[in-house]
Order: sequence, then structure tokens, then C-alpha cells
Amino acid sequence: MNANVIISCAVTGAGDTVGKHPAIPVTPRQIADSALEAHAAGAAIVHLHVRDPRSGKAARDPKLYSETVGLIRSSGADVVINLTAGMGGDFFFDPAHPASGGPGTDMASAAERVAHVEELRPEVCTLDCGSLNFGNGAFLATADLLREMARRIQAAGVKPEIECFELGHVWLAKQLIAEGLIDPPPLFQLCLGIPWGAEATTEAMLAMRGHLPEGANWAGFAIGRMQMPFVAQAALLGGHVRVGLEDNIWLDRGVPATNGALVKRAREIVERMGASVATAAEARAKLGLKKQK
Repeated sequence: MNANVIISCAVTGAGDTVGKHPAIPVTPRQIADSALEAHAAGAAIVHLHVRDPRSGKAARDPKLYSETVGLIRSSGADVVINLTAGMGGDFFFDPAHPASGGPGTDMASAAERVAHVEELRPEVCTLDCGSLNFGNGAFLATADLLREMARRIQAAGVKPEIECFELGHVWLAKQLIAEGLIDPPPLFQLCLGIPWGAEATTEAMLAMRGHLPEGANWAGFAIGRMQMPFVAQAALLGGHVRVGLEDNIWLDRGVPATNGALVKRAREIVERMGASVATAAEARAKLGLKKQK
């Protein structure tokens, strides 16, 4: 069991949750405020997407990231910022336009996917380490595209959080590590319950954990109603944990969550298991991060 657990909060995500919840953070101010609320509740790391302030849809405009990160940094809060680099890989097959995809398709180059990371230099950014059938579409990230992303992330001095949705992603990540594109110690995030990746089961988490390279740091989570059970599961198996509105919008049945409330509940679970919750400074020491200003 992990005796000192890092809690990450995934603040808003890119999912179609606006309108399904009364207060999904949308604007840079809302996202920053919700991130700071999560940090005050015990999250050492905040994982950030941005959204179009008018439509609430997922966005990848570097200006929105810049505003959001600026608000968090100017607050003076000692929190680790983790920016997604997972946008720009969405493909929806359209039989009439198979080469270009249908509505919802958003494909971007490696340079475009990490432009905001290179500009803002957060302590952490995600690297979704492989392609996946994702709901009714697909997320596309080829090995060569990931190599270029990893090179750029490494050159920016940012720690990649290697998001793995199935065992093949762990295998590909180990290849990137072997090629020197990811600096030790690597940081993995095991993502469970997302259709159609690894299911939210103990067996799946154990299998993925068992294939991680020696010395790796790791965290894990599951979506929806399995979010809190997998807080306990990840900590029990020696990992760190993630909660947040990106992955689950309910605190209890029929009770909309806030990021602060989800982090508070995760903290209660961890502490009732006899572990402590890591501060941002402790998280940096554990993960080998360089504090950014």
C-alpha cells in the first residue's frame, strides 16, 4: 500500500458534460477557480483541459491555456500544473468521407498538440501513449507522432504523464523510454473504464501495473461510479490517485459533484486507509519535478 498518496484532480476534461451538470468549469476563470478549490481540498496536482467559453465544447487554443495557467500561477498557490496534450487526435469514421472523417474529427500534428506545453512549460503534461477505439470514435496517436511529441516535451523540460488505456500503451511507452525520449523516473497514469480500453477491474489494474518498468511512478483512476472505489484500489496497490469532473460528475446518486468535494472524499478514503496525502512539494520530490514559475 502507498503510505503517502498524491491526489490529482482532472478539473474539466473534454467530454460532453456541459448541460449534464449545473456547473462544469468552462471559462479560464472558472477552470482556474475550480482547480484552486481542488488544491485547497488536498490535490497536489491539477490536470487541465480548456473549453470554448461560448459553446462549452472542448478546445485547444493556446491562448485559453495561457489565460488559465496565468490565473493559477498569479494566485500564489503551490500546486503542480499538468496540462493535457491529448487534444487533436479525435477521428470519427464517415463512410462518405473515409479519408477525412466525419463530424467531430479533429486531427492535429505533434507540434500543434504540444504548442501550449512548449509555451507555458508546466511541470507535467500528458502523453496519451497510443491509439484507441474511444467511444464511437477513435483516438489516434501513432508511434512516430508520439516520438516527436516526446522529443518536444523533453526539450521543454516538462515531465510527461504517460496515459495508458490498455497494455499496448504500456509497451509503447517502454519503447520510448528505451529510446531515451522519456527521462527517468517515468510517470504513468493508468486509465480504466473508458470504452473501449481496459475495464475498471482489479485484474486490469494489476496487469497494467505489473508491466510497468522498474522504478516507475504511477497513478490510476476509473471513471463514473467506479471513481472512488479505484481511489482505494490504486492506493492499496501502491499507486497515486486521480479524481475530478473530467472523469465523474456525481458525488452521490443524483448529487452533482464539485472538484473540491471529489478531492475531499478521495482524501477521506486515503486517510481512513491509514495513509497521508502528499503536498505539492512532496509530489515534486517523489516524481522528480522541477517547480515552474
